[in-house]
Amino acid sequence: MIHEHHHSESAHEHHSGDHCCHEHESHCGCSHEHHHHHHEHHHDHEHGSLHRQLLLIGITIVLLVCAVLIEKYSSLSTWQLLLVYLVPYLLVGHDTLKEAWEGVTHGDAFNEHFLMSIATIGALLIGFLPGAETQFPEAVFVMLFFQIGEMFEGYAEGKSRESISHLMDIRPDVARVVRGGDVETVAPDEVAVGETIEIRPGEKVPLDGVVVEGTTALNTVALTGETLPRDVAEGDEVVSGCVNVSGVIKVRTTKVFGESTVSKIINLVEHASDNKSRSEAFISRFARIYTPVVVFAAIVLAVLPPLFSGNFSASFPTWLYRALMFLVVSCPCALVISVPLTFFGGIGGASRNGILIKGANFMDVLSKVDTVVFDKTGTLTHGQFAVEAVHPDSCDERHLLHLAAHVEHFSTHPIGAALRAAFPDEATDGCSVSNVEEIAGQGVRARVGDDIVCVGNTKMMDAVGAKWKDCHHVGTIIHVAINGSYAGHIVINDQVKADSAEAVEGLHTLGVEHTVMLTGDREAVGADVASRLGLSEYHAELLPADKVDHVERLIAGQHDGRFLAFVGDGINDAPVLARADVGIAMGGLGSDAAIEAADVVIMDDKPSKVPLAIRIARRTLAIAKQNVWFAIGVKVAVLILATFGLATMWMAVFADVGVTVIAVINAMRALQTIKI
Repeated sequence: MIHEHHHSESAHEHHSGDHCCHEHESHCGCSHEHHHHHHEHHHDHEHGSLHRQLLLIGITIVLLVCAVLIEKYSSLSTWQLLLVYLVPYLLVGHDTLKEAWEGVTHGDAFNEHFLMSIATIGALLIGFLPGAETQFPEAVFVMLFFQIGEMFEGYAEGKSRESISHLMDIRPDVARVVRGGDVETVAPDEVAVGETIEIRPGEKVPLDGVVVEGTTALNTVALTGETLPRDVAEGDEVVSGCVNVSGVIKVRTTKVFGESTVSKIINLVEHASDNKSRSEAFISRFARIYTPVVVFAAIVLAVLPPLFSGNFSASFPTWLYRALMFLVVSCPCALVISVPLTFFGGIGGASRNGILIKGANFMDVLSKVDTVVFDKTGTLTHGQFAVEAVHPDSCDERHLLHLAAHVEHFSTHPIGAALRAAFPDEATDGCSVSNVEEIAGQGVRARVGDDIVCVGNTKMMDAVGAKWKDCHHVGTIIHVAINGSYAGHIVINDQVKADSAEAVEGLHTLGVEHTVMLTGDREAVGADVASRLGLSEYHAELLPADKVDHVERLIAGQHDGRFLAFVGDGINDAPVLARADVGIAMGGLGSDAAIEAADVVIMDDKPSKVPLAIRIARRTLAIAKQNVWFAIGVKVAVLILATFGLATMWMAVFADVGVTVIAVINAMRALQTIKI
């Protein structure tokens, strides 16, 4: 049905309208308060519209009851009764009649407003045919029920918009920029990269940057769905859209507003409804062909049987009434409204869980995923080295860590950082460190106090004559020698995320049997992580191009109608994210590559959100299918009854508007969040 764009997808129009507003702002420097007022005005308008509809429906019901009583207890002529019933009919139906007329004048006649108008006008006029009964109450009731359906749809669309509008609330109104010792309040898009901004408690972080002064806790619930605030201090990165909870901080900006996290997320959300699912696209195409066919079928039903009956004038009113019922029943409102609404609700429900799905088409694919491929570093593991075990040989654990941390004091390598983090007292214990020498391919040698300490691999131990011992732990083994004698070793590893095993188990529970890990790390490390997490397959020591090759191979082996998802941290995985059937970026909080390359962005670092995203997609598809089969089943049953004269106009009304209301209420279930 061509006209569904006016009424069943007004949510999408709303978003595209907002998008135009943002575009305009970014190009002409229009203030952000303008958008805020526009958004509030739209919300007030929508609220007022619902009240107006309720008032109209209430008055119409009273007038309809009065009209029925007048018909029953007075002896008015058919013409006079028509005038009585026209009052409630025009009151509740004038919008529908206007839409139908506009559709006809714009060459877009075949829409639900046209079907309702023809059916009800026909019902009003049928009583003037010889031998026919008046259908005035039915005509008013059809129009009344249609308005009730429209009201439900508007309410559901409003709820769907609210589910995503919490993300729109992350848009900052102002930025306080420090210039020449003074703090100026400006629009966020007027702040340049490298300027310092001040953020006070209760304010939104307006731009991405690094904390240069102060400490605070940030509320990230709008971005990640996490209720626990995140502590930040000097040197930590902050992203726009978070809310400052406790202290005053100063932040040096690293991106302009147009490139910041908050802008990209808002842009992503606004375009989420542009990418239609195959179900939506099919229903749109189906409705465009279906509606004209129904109109012509109704004409045939009204005219042909009376022609063959031998008494046209006697049987025509009966068949015309059946044709009018046929028109009411066959209106495809339930399909055209509920399916896009279900997907829109699913996207909103996912966003409440910190999962941004870029469109209904990706939800379609996500629901049919049977292979999930994970990157290791930054996705299943934290991507940060930490000391996992300390095995001393000739001294205690603390002393071994103390010496290693001192030797690595000036190192910029992640291993050095891990050793220093394991012994934080190293910076303040007063030990002198001198003659620091980095030996390529071996490690670091330095004088700590009166001792020569070597920290490195087995080659360094061999070079100084220290008899090193092997370790049963998988990871990076750092050996330590003091004055040429072996002192022990330290095991450093990339830490597996707390919920990685839960994520893999969750996928297996959903029937996703094929879970694969691709990593550039060593074979032993890959094997260890894969066995600990229960993955079905892993491949180690890969370059980025090798990852693409493996994904290509896995996609080629897929069954028809089944899809592959790749989960990466979005920094070096952009080529694979783009190549997979559906690319899922982890830790999208502040990761440009993630938001750009992926189809689904998980806004925090929890791998357990991957099975949750698949569950949300499957539930959304299930609700859409329930609505389609329920609507078609009821309509077909009543159409058959109507054709044989066994249905009434009241049944026809239920088959159209009743089914639509039930389908819309069912579609709203997609908004509910699923708890992990």
